Amino acid sequence: MSAITLSTLNGLRESNRPFSCLTAYDATFARVASDAGIEVLLVGDSLGMVLQGHSSTLPVTVEQIAYHTQCVARANVDSLIMADLPFMADASLSELLNNAATLIRAGAQVVKIEGNGWMAEGVEALAQRGVPVCAHMGLTPQHVNAFGGYRVQGRDPDDAQRIIDDALALEEAGAALVLLECVPRALAQEVRDALAIPVIGIGAGPDVDGQILVMHDVLGVTQGRVPRFVKNFLFGEASIADAFAAYREAVISHEFPAEEHCF
Repeated sequence: MSAITLSTLNGLRESNRPFSCLTAYDATFARVASDAGIEVLLVGDSLGMVLQGHSSTLPVTVEQIAYHTQCVARANVDSLIMADLPFMADASLSELLNNAATLIRAGAQVVKIEGNGWMAEGVEALAQRGVPVCAHMGLTPQHVNAFGGYRVQGRDPDDAQRIIDDALALEEAGAALVLLECVPRALAQEVRDALAIPVIGIGAGPDVDGQILVMHDVLGVTQGRVPRFVKNFLFGEASIADAFAAYREAVISHEFPAEEHCF
């Protein structure tokens, strides 16, 4: 597999071939995932929950994301590396630019930011400076306190239209990718059809360009309640490498997510 770039993802979208994304936090698992052909590795602030044991992603810092990005980048073979900008790392435009630069220097090729239309100014500023942005919309875990928990977003028609409008505004501002989390399948398809850039889903149904899951969920070691959109790909496989390959193949073949994984 040749190195995956944003151009690669755009080409896959044009050919209607879904691509796989998986979180990674260290060198060993990053290498296994990259060798398995996973197109995008996300150094997610989910590390706050799956590695650090917090109840949310909010305690994670830029320095921690940068450290784990360095670990992933050292072992990566051909995958595209995306890194999360953690909670309040975009409190001002200057902080956003400096913190995004820190993650790019650590080895990220795309920076993911959570929010909605208000991110447009920051997205534009980053895009102008050569920093590709993935706009994370829908259920944004950094807003868990404002949402009152981890709830499906966009069920109400007005909320759904806002998500579509905000996605269009962020694309116009220069976003390279959009990630939709926990939205109804029909809404995700509407967003995908409205945009010209790749749309990645998690709990957003199969009608988008890429799928992403937390590595620990793919391996069936989720602690506590298992989200509806999760599937254990290690079950029935001989190794972790086989599980990652099975996940990728299920995404490419449109077998995952299935109807039971949708809202």
